[in-house]
Order: sequence, then structure tokens, then C-alpha cells
Amino acid sequence: MSHYGSCEIAPIQSLVGQMGRRWVMGVISQLEDGHFYLEDLTASVEIDLSKAKVTTGFLSENTIVVAEGEMLVNGIYQVITCGFPPLEERDKSLKSLAQHDFFGGGTLTKEETLRLAELEKRSLNDMFVILSDIWVDSEEAMGKLETVLDGFESQEVVPSLFVFMGNFCSHPCNLSFHSFSSLRSQFGKLGQMIGAHQRLKEHSRFMFIPGPEDAGPSTVLPRCPLPKYLTEELQKHIPNAIFASNPCRVKFYTQEIVFFRHDLLYRMRRSCLMPPSTEETDDPFEHLVATITHQSHLCPLPLIVQPIIWNYDHCLHLYPSPHTIVLGDRSEQKAFKYTGITCFNPGSFSNDSTFVAYRPCTQEVELSAL
Repeated sequence: MSHYGSCEIAPIQSLVGQMGRRWVMGVISQLEDGHFYLEDLTASVEIDLSKAKVTTGFLSENTIVVAEGEMLVNGIYQVITCGFPPLEERDKSLKSLAQHDFFGGGTLTKEETLRLAELEKRSLNDMFVILSDIWVDSEEAMGKLETVLDGFESQEVVPSLFVFMGNFCSHPCNLSFHSFSSLRSQFGKLGQMIGAHQRLKEHSRFMFIPGPEDAGPSTVLPRCPLPKYLTEELQKHIPNAIFASNPCRVKFYTQEIVFFRHDLLYRMRRSCLMPPSTEETDDPFEHLVATITHQSHLCPLPLIVQPIIWNYDHCLHLYPSPHTIVLGDRSEQKAFKYTGITCFNPGSFSNDSTFVAYRPCTQEVELSAL
């Protein structure tokens, strides 16, 4: 039931021999080249999307959709309208799944949760500074970063967390890359630069998240932290630096914040089966946010486009929906609040000199640039 009225979702198996309109829910897959199918746990049916009216979001292979349509004589399901399943609010998810720890930090008692909520109200001054694309091998980028650090060093209250996202090198660290020793020393210089800012070193935490082209075992998601060989020199200067995986999750008192560094918008637009509806918005970033929140997954792309380590696919889940999603992307800087979830892209610091100052207490996003 919804404010549009009610509809009954039929299993795909029941479409056989049925006439008239039916609602079905399934995942879009390409079982034959150029032929798209909708499949659920009971069966699969070939679909025709040529006349379909779609809602907000990128409709690609591997996304789960609710479709209204009817079976044609030739056994193809003609889709009339198509959209993503409705989003479940975080509070509802937590109520129905009480005592389950989705975050991974252990379950909290009611008293602990209330105490954290009280502490959160008092932490108005806490601020996160998030920068994406920190090229340590670029003098220009390092000069700009020093300007940012100088600016925050002189503030009355320094940020509580700096999040540095990859890529950390202006060239992809693939098989043709042979400058790992110089990259290691450049990380050391970055550590020296941060260490020279005494107040930041003492009162702020520094977190490093690898990018899609950084050094690592493979380009498969989720990505493990930066190799120890590269970061040892940096860690000598900043012993409490955190080297996180990509994606990574941060708990701020009662809030859950997800950080993900991937050029997702470009890939989603390339894999899109048909242009998204422009009725509600024509902003690609807003379509991207709608897609990942309704799919409850950070990367709902087919495995041939983006391989995923199947045993760790749960790391990419967005269920229950987090309070904040930070999507580090090469595309332009954007912020968008969707169904109570704050989503933003800090932009590419080395290319556009853009970054974000985020106040988690009020969920206030300050889009900044040098």
C-alpha cells in the first residue's frame, strides 16, 4: 500500500498465460547478448523497455526494479512503467532488526545509545575535512594542501578528523608503474608537512582511504588499505594515522558515515540502459544518489563492469541506510540530501582545488574551494 493506492506484486513465474497488466519485481540481467531479462527467484522473462516510462535513477543491468507491464503474444514482457523499490527508513529497519549489529562495532544497550546521543548534542564544534585526489607526487597539489592545513591550524577549534581519499598518485599504480620508492618518500614528505602543524598533529585524526588507481593487490571492490611499504615513512611522523579500506565506515556517536572513493557517476552513466527521467531532476549526481540508496548498495553495477569480492560484498551494503554517504568522485563537487540521508562529493582536490568541511552534529555540508 502507498499513497498512490495499492498493487500486488506477482512472481514472474505466474506471468505465463496471463493477460492484462501485472506488477513484478526482479533484477535486470542480460542472459543473451542484447536481450535483457527480468528475473526473480521463480523464473526469468525477456523484457522490452522501448516504451517504458522510468523514474529517477540510473536503470542498469544488475539493478532491482519494480515494473508494471503486460505479456505480449510472443512471450516478451512489455514494460509500461519501471522504477526502484521503495526505500525503507533507517528507524524502521533498526526496529525490525533489533539486536543485530550491522556496523561491526558491537551492539549498544539503550543506556549507552542515550549517553552517546547526549554527547553528540554537545559536539557542535566537531568538524570533518574531506579531500579527494591528493596527489603526493604533484608539487602543486602539495602546495595547495599546505595552504588548507595552514588555514585550519590557525582556527580557534581545529577539525577533529581529516579524511584524505585517493588517488594518491597522478599516474595509475598499475603494472607499468615503477616509482614505488619515490612514492614512499613522497608519503614521508606528506607526513612531515602534517607533522609541522603542531595543533593539527595533537588534536586532529588523519584517515587515508585508497582510490581506484592506487597501489594494491587488484582493482576489485572492496579495496584493502594502502600497502604498508608506502605508508611507513608517513606513520613515523603521524603515529595515530588511520589507513582504512575503501569503502569504510565511521561511527560518530550515534551516526553512521560511509566513505567511498570510486569514479561511480561515470561508470553508472556508461552502464545505463536508458536515460533517466528528468521530471524530478536532471542532475546526474541526484540520480546517482537515488540509485545507490534505493538499491541499498554502493556499487550496483554488473560484475563485468566492476568486479566485487563476493565474500565481502556486505561491505558495500547500505542497509540499514546510513546517516551520511561521502562519495569521492572525479566529477564536480555536489551535495544533496535525499530522504533524510546526506550525500556529497568533495570534488577532485588536485584538479579543481575543491574539498568539503562537514559538521556531523548538524549534518551541515560546507562546499569549499581554494
